[in-house]
Amino acid sequence: MGGSEVNQALVRLYFEARDGLRDPVAAWAELTANSELYRQARGGRRVPLDDATAAELAAAAIVHTASEHGSDQVAALSTAPLAGLVGGLGGAVLTEQSSAPAQLLGPHFRGPRPEDWADAAYVLLWGENNRNVRAPGSPWVIAGRYKGQKVVAIGPHPTRLSDETLVVRPGTDGALAMAVGHVLLKEFFLDRPAFAAHAMARTDLPALVRLRELEDGLVPGGMLGRAAGRLSLYGGDGVMATEVLLPRFDVGPGVLRRGVPAVRDGDGLVTTVFDLLLAVYGLARPGLPGNWPGGYDDRTAPYTPGWQEAHTGVAASRALKLARELGVTAEKTGGRCMVVPGWLDTPHADTAYRAMLALLVLTGCRQGWAQASGGAGVPLVPYLVLHACGEDRADLGALSWALADGMFDRRTSRTVLLDAVRGGLPMAPPPRVLALSRWIYPLPPQVDLLIGPDERCDLAAPDARLVADMVAKLSDGQVETVREEPEIGEQGMRTVVDHAWMYEYGEALPVYRPPGVGVPLKPTQLVRVR
Repeated sequence: MGGSEVNQALVRLYFEARDGLRDPVAAWAELTANSELYRQARGGRRVPLDDATAAELAAAAIVHTASEHGSDQVAALSTAPLAGLVGGLGGAVLTEQSSAPAQLLGPHFRGPRPEDWADAAYVLLWGENNRNVRAPGSPWVIAGRYKGQKVVAIGPHPTRLSDETLVVRPGTDGALAMAVGHVLLKEFFLDRPAFAAHAMARTDLPALVRLRELEDGLVPGGMLGRAAGRLSLYGGDGVMATEVLLPRFDVGPGVLRRGVPAVRDGDGLVTTVFDLLLAVYGLARPGLPGNWPGGYDDRTAPYTPGWQEAHTGVAASRALKLARELGVTAEKTGGRCMVVPGWLDTPHADTAYRAMLALLVLTGCRQGWAQASGGAGVPLVPYLVLHACGEDRADLGALSWALADGMFDRRTSRTVLLDAVRGGLPMAPPPRVLALSRWIYPLPPQVDLLIGPDERCDLAAPDARLVADMVAKLSDGQVETVREEPEIGEQGMRTVVDHAWMYEYGEALPVYRPPGVGVPLKPTQLVRVR
């Protein structure tokens, strides 16, 4: 007997069917024709089963489901042992990671390999997950330090792996990231153009953005589809100073009034992403209207080092030091800086991730996000909301900014998600075979075989190699392996996510949302940038 375990009722019924038919796939087909017999026993007693038989049972379920119902009805969490096999068969690999890396670094971004961490010159361990010595990435961080790599940890607790630790209040990581971005824009773009060539060639910073009228001012209204030929319109011919309205969430839904240089394009005005970014982060330039910070120590205007100190508890001087170290190292090493993100378990974690990713975009550290993107997978949270959750009472309109159009007023996450799927958002159908690395709730409906770690699942995950061998043996050409995606060349890095949903929430550009009451799912987390 091996280490596998299986639901007692399921294994009894499977053996009865297999002994009669002598074909595991046919046995599984007969078994699932009346699956209520063992579904009712799900969560009951599990008994030991040898690894070979457990692999046969799992493979029979996968082969039958893929051939009869389609491979997309075989699903696995990206962290489950069978995720590689499921992905190779064309199944749905579900991820709980933020979609922000795909939005900003491109849909085919995969991130560096763990062993590449040791080659980075500067590493930010950003998040709670990185403080334990026995974390999976710890050996690579330790290897890098032998090469002189500097490691700075950011999180609510000190860490034993870093040269320096910035202890932030839980949920305020985004505030620190915005303050670092403020310093980078000031000292590495305005004071001297350290990253100007990178920004022109590889980012959306020179792209033109429409300005549309809203109430008594102008707001960003979408990308124009072409670049300006320079980062900023400031100081050019025919340029006018225009006040734009920008979102502010640190003191409740509010509005920032900041000036940008703009030129007329047809009947409207346009400016560049870079000019909008300077306005968002609060970098003043002579002649532009609006309310601007008085300096790094200004605690009243958002995104200065002094402002973030009140939110995070990190001294302004240490935030300033962090920004300068990141900028200087990225400049001297050609972008060999890295952020190793932890799990930000707050309602607005996606916004915090985007504030961190903006730092890598600004400094040219394209491979600096040490967490694989979920761009090729299906987000687990919206998947569960769509297929398993009932209608909730959350009002998504409450998350919008002060001057939103009301697109989501009195609407729930599920209704908005359904609209998104109708509009083409990639979404897997309810799976019939689901492999988990941990229990999820609520359970998706119509699952014939639930492979997971505890007694609430039908089967403990067998050895993935045994299952793969058995799938090849049982499929007999019925199930085709999907070819791996071809290598994708380097694509542009983004700071703007150009989507109606993002503008509705005031999150098209990097912003900070403080920790607080939120909903399990925001439409901004579903946006896909193609």
